[in-house]
Amino acid sequence: MQARQITVRNVSAELAEKLRSLAESRGESINSTVLAILRQALEVNERRQRMARYATWTQDDLSEFEA
Repeated sequence: MQARQITVRNVSAELAEKLRSLAESRGESINSTVLAILRQALEVNERRQRMARYATWTQDDLSEFEA
């Protein structure tokens, strides 16, 4: 899946400062910190999604394995 860019408008000074402070404490960019927060809030786990592609068997795969 291709990455997309999103612009967030009307970010308050307080929120911007909290994001900057959190990013700094984590040693990350603000972008990385915001992405981590969004993934956690929306329960998106890219590793889990990639693993599901490799760990999902078709019915034919299961039949072959059981044989």
